[in-house]
Amino acid sequence: IVNAPDRVARALTNVIDNARKWSPPDGRVEVSMREGIISVRDHGPGFNEEHLHQVFDRFYRAEESRRMPGSGLGLAIVKQAAEAHGGWAVAANALDGGAVVRVSFGPSSGAPATSEEEAAPAQRRADTAAM
Repeated sequence: IVNAPDRVARALTNVIDNARKWSPPDGRVEVSMREGIISVRDHGPGFNEEHLHQVFDRFYRAEESRRMPGSGLGLAIVKQAAEAHGGWAVAANALDGGAVVRVSFGPSSGAPATSEEEAAPAQRRADTAAM
């Protein structure tokens, strides 16, 4: 990553902080990287399916998140940093609960998963690697 490493660091911090915020107190946040794709998974309530398409919008805050700290910019910063480096960011719900955010900061062999079904095989690989 040669463009703006500080921006990438901020984006990764945002994704991990978001996962920590939504995980139960004794919950686990899983972070993995495979083929240049970073995957962060929590074991919290996951994203509201109805609003999943908005999670990367600036200032978007789900009704459930309005009681928690934050401005609604965290995931927007993630997406902007990824795209500035020729990559992408996608969000999905894990099949067995929790949220998954996948980010690429440049050309990678994997295209972004756009649905729970597409994200699930990659998440199962990440889960297996974490064990």
